[in-house]
Amino acid sequence: MNRWTRFLIAALAWAAAGAFAQQPPPPLSPGQPTLRREAPRDVKPAIITVSATPPIIAVDGVPDRLSPGARIRDRNNMLMLTGQVAGKTLYTVYKRDASGMVHEVWLLNQEEYAKVGGNSYGDGQGYLRFYELLNLVWANRHLISPLIP
Repeated sequence: MNRWTRFLIAALAWAAAGAFAQQPPPPLSPGQPTLRREAPRDVKPAIITVSATPPIIAVDGVPDRLSPGARIRDRNNMLMLTGQVAGKTLYTVYKRDASGMVHEVWLLNQEEYAKVGGNSYGDGQGYLRFYELLNLVWANRHLISPLIP
């Protein structure tokens, strides 16, 4: 009888742990800090036009390709499939891989792109201002569209 009692307690504990693991996380309250996305380094702003048959794209009108395993992140930092952006023109910042293909893409809205992409200074401080502006865009994004739990 003692063996069955231990087995029953262990089975109930295992079932309770499984049920607890499936609980959704508690919603964010207004006082809690929201998730912040840091601006990536070594990115370039561009308007990317994705053809109807990805991975063929055009970066600022120049034909190019997405790399195998390219990562496209939307405005909430969620990964998107290339089929979701097929046939669309997007405001983005992007990074290339070692072979020169576009590997990582972050989508921006038109206002963010105007802030980031319009920063073309001829001096050496232009890139520093570009990265500062990009950090401001990503830091203030939660004010524009708060996360919905």
